Formats: sequence, structure tokens, C-alpha cells
Amino acid sequence: MAKDTKKIFGLIGCPLGHSLSPKMHNAAFETLGMDAEYKLFELKPDELEDFLQKLPNNNIRGFNVTVPYKEEMLKHLSWKSVEVEAIGAVNTVRVLKGNYLKGYNTDGRGFFTHLKSDLMFNPVNRNIAVLGAGGGAKAVCTTLAQKEVRQILIFDLDVDKACEFAEKLQKLFPKSIIKAVDDVKKLDIKKSNLLINATPVGLKEDDPCIVDPEELHTNILVYDLIYNPVETTLLRKAKSKGAKISNGLGMLFYQGTATLERFTDLKLSNDVRNAMWRSLFT
Repeated sequence: MAKDTKKIFGLIGCPLGHSLSPKMHNAAFETLGMDAEYKLFELKPDELEDFLQKLPNNNIRGFNVTVPYKEEMLKHLSWKSVEVEAIGAVNTVRVLKGNYLKGYNTDGRGFFTHLKSDLMFNPVNRNIAVLGAGGGAKAVCTTLAQKEVRQILIFDLDVDKACEFAEKLQKLFPKSIIKAVDDVKKLDIKKSNLLINATPVGLKEDDPCIVDPEELHTNILVYDLIYNPVETTLLRKAKSKGAKISNGLGMLFYQGTATLERFTDLKLSNDVRNAMWRSLFT
């Protein structure tokens, strides 16, 4: 029997039931006429090592990384991009011969492109409040710090983790004020121009609103990296207060197009980009 030549790509993480990445990438492969498929690989922590060892046997040429492996994957990489080194998290891995793993991070670029181009939000000299200090939060915070924001306040249940990250970022970008807080009430949301949820809270319909809705206001953009459900509890509460809101669908799209260019070494045409965008709504 002839060996299957189909190139396999995918997403590793847990849970993955909410992911729209397969629809987006498979629409691109169809438009490109590529013999390739994008799959979901929902892995428990004790399954990661085995998955990585079998990449060549399964003809896996690349994969995206989401919660909870964006930081865990760092130690398995053969090469890290400048973005990965700066952010301290990886979301895209290219698999080369000899199981040589090249790590990239397209999250920050995807987030900022959506923020600036579609939402018309200029972060320069703005106050930012961030929920979470994991891989997604690290990507958006590092990207924002590069844009000369006035202040970034970060809250995470793991206070030590948030402090370590904030201190690292403050050293890299001394012109901005970057601090971790030990209570969500200390995020100073009433004086913030942008609130970002980079935690998994909101993936479930009955998840609570992490912040006090009374602190939300009409002069703030509330951005939830979650895109499924379309409106988390946080976004619904924010909308009811007259705030501008956005889920992470735009970020998913822009990081996805950047990811696919890493996977294929192609400059994507408008036809491919349009197919990827349309797939998110079908």
C-alpha cells in the first residue's frame, strides 16, 4: 500500500471543542489545491511527549499551540523566533526533517492587526488592564508594550507568575508603567482605555464575569480573546454599560493567516484570505 502523502497540520491543546481553526485552515488548503488537512489534537499533559515523538510518522508538518501548552512547548523547540524569545510563549510550530521544531508566535501580530486596522484603537499613551498572565496574555502585553502604552496592569490568580512577567516586561520597556496586581479590583478599570481577557474564563456559557461590571464604562474597549461563544459574560456586561466590545475572532483570523504563511512559505493571496475569513461564519 502506498504511503499517504497528505500533509497534516493541526492544533494541540485542551480543551479544543470551541476551536474554529480547522475550518479556517482547511478552507485555505482547498483554495490552494493542497493535499493537506488541519486537525485537532486534544492532548492531556501526559500525552504531549508521545505526540511530539510521533510527528514524523504521522506526517505532521506543523501545528498551532493553545492552552495549556504555549509555555510548556518552549523546552521542546529546536529554534525560537525573536517573538517567541521576547514573549516567552509559542503558538506556531513548523516541523522540519529530523523532527526539527521551529517555534513562532503570531498571536501578538494577529491581535495588534485586528486592534489597529479593524477596531481603530491606537494604544499609544493608553492605560491597559489585562486579565491573565499565560501565553496569550504574554503575547498581547509584549506587543502593546512595544507601542509605547502609558500603563499595563496585569492580574492573574497566580500572582507570582504575573509579577515575574510584569517585571521582565518592565525591564524591556522602561518608558511604560508595567505592574502586576494581586487583586482584580486593583486593575483600575475605571481609568483604563482597554480591558483584555486573556484567561479561559468565558469559554463556558455559565462562566462568571471576572470584573465588577460597575467599573466598566463608555470610554473603554473590552476585548476578549475568546471567540466561541461569540459573546462571553464579560462582553455582554460591557455592552450593557455602553462599552465598545470585541471577541477574539479577528485575532484568530490574522494570526491564522500569518501561521499559514509560516507553514507553507507562501504569500497568501486575497482569494485564500477571503476563503479563510468566510469559513469562520459557515
